[in-house]
Amino acid sequence: MPYRAPVAEFEFLLSHVTGFDRVTATERHAEATPDTVRALLTEAGKICEEVLAPLNRVGDMHPARLENGVVRTSPGFAEGYKAIAGAGVTAISADPQYGGLGLPIAVATCVNDMAGAACLALQLNTLMTQGQIEALEHHASDEIKALYLPKLSSGDWSSTMNLTEPQAGSDVGALTTRAEPNGDGTYKITGQKIYITWGDNDFTENVVHLVLARLPDAPGGTKGISLFLVPKLIPEADGTPGVANSLKVVGLEHKLGLHASPTCVMQYDGATGWLVGEENRGMAAMFTMMNNARLGVGVQGVSIADAATQGAVAYAADRKQGRPLVEGGTGTILDHADVRRMLMEMKAETFAARALALDLAVSIDLGHSGDADEAARAAVLTPLAKAYGTEMGIKVANIGIQVHGGMGYIEETGVAQYVRDVRVSAIYEGTNGIQAMDLVGRKMADGGEAIGTLIDAVEAEAQGAGDLGQPVAAMAGALREATEAMLAKEFNDRFGGAVPYLMGFARVLGALYHLRAAQAGNGTRKSLARFYITRLLPEAHGLFAQAGEGAAGLYDLSPDDLAA
Repeated sequence: MPYRAPVAEFEFLLSHVTGFDRVTATERHAEATPDTVRALLTEAGKICEEVLAPLNRVGDMHPARLENGVVRTSPGFAEGYKAIAGAGVTAISADPQYGGLGLPIAVATCVNDMAGAACLALQLNTLMTQGQIEALEHHASDEIKALYLPKLSSGDWSSTMNLTEPQAGSDVGALTTRAEPNGDGTYKITGQKIYITWGDNDFTENVVHLVLARLPDAPGGTKGISLFLVPKLIPEADGTPGVANSLKVVGLEHKLGLHASPTCVMQYDGATGWLVGEENRGMAAMFTMMNNARLGVGVQGVSIADAATQGAVAYAADRKQGRPLVEGGTGTILDHADVRRMLMEMKAETFAARALALDLAVSIDLGHSGDADEAARAAVLTPLAKAYGTEMGIKVANIGIQVHGGMGYIEETGVAQYVRDVRVSAIYEGTNGIQAMDLVGRKMADGGEAIGTLIDAVEAEAQGAGDLGQPVAAMAGALREATEAMLAKEFNDRFGGAVPYLMGFARVLGALYHLRAAQAGNGTRKSLARFYITRLLPEAHGLFAQAGEGAAGLYDLSPDDLAA
């Protein structure tokens, strides 16, 4: 079925669920009026529906390929990219001083959501550039900003993030790429990077790589890593792309999904690079881009969940099968209780994950305006939004296949593509296990103060929300107990229960968002909230019980036992 951009859903979430009015009340974003936001979302939605969505299946069937060292992109992707770049998608939240629109991250998140649902493989390109723009704004020199940001904001140039090496995945500190000073303020970058999303293309004037590398005599581990800007073509002083740099794509990965997004093996052979930020402080600068990407990847899960839900509802409304058991039914599989259960679950999970992502975006915006409490809240919500959004994307896409029955397993329907495309989202930008470890590790380094403040707010709001709010308040209390138990554990015990703790935490937040929607919305919102709170929220009991077990029993089987 054709993709339908959910502009009205975004407006509802911004107005009634996530408190976006607090963002527009700041001096920084006073110009993000409802009319401005509606106009931008409407225009972006049309591009997603009319230009990007038709490319999704094309890209899956005709992957990007490497020919004589040149990446050739899927048919129509150049035109699709020009459409979204021309609409300012890459620069929605970028600094207006360098050509950005200066709008809130929350608005950019809505647009990314639509673009990902329409064509996730192409949306990945703009997501990388958005993250690099933010990293350069925070950490680059004025000279680099003046030369690169206008080109990145316009979409004339695109971006990548280069962390992973064959021997250094999640353990970034094991990287061996070298950076040697040239004596003129530039550096010679040598090494190989893998899994580089959109490492090259044939439709932008230049590709700008942010590369983690180690200076001579740098300390070991992550403390000795620096960040360098390494362009494909070295720009002239006026920004015109000049001579080719000493780097190349030496291979493309053959992946389960996202076939149209070239995942490159990059080779740097003494390539010219410029330091971004301070020496040996590269991880701090790269984390700016990574945190942006973690929100973006969580949204990718929401995107696929939305697309899969739209497709499943349309199919169910058309598919006639079996004898209806309800009076006055439609004559389609919508009459069957289990199909209704699946569709309700898809819609409820998608709403909760989308609300969590936008809630995070609002806190990021408020943090950027100087609110330290909201910045701390954003830090807690980041691993939750990334992990829950992607897990729900995978789950909902799987349910979508089930709704379609045998036709869902047939590639020509396009339904299986959603599962294949979204699966990697739980892996890249920090696996969901790492997100959970971050939540119970770094995010509890304050003794659980920021998490406790969030739980207190959830419980207080739910207690004042009538009968439907009582189970939410009770589960917030269970979350508090689980948090206190987690704080009392040694780190490996925390890590053993981290994933169920995170998922239970997200369940509670999802219930809160549904509760807010029920209070502000119509009967449809109330019905969906009741479904989530009565059928999905109770899962948190079991999740918190698992979390409480910690690492107990996880090492009872020896490596030989596991292999037997």
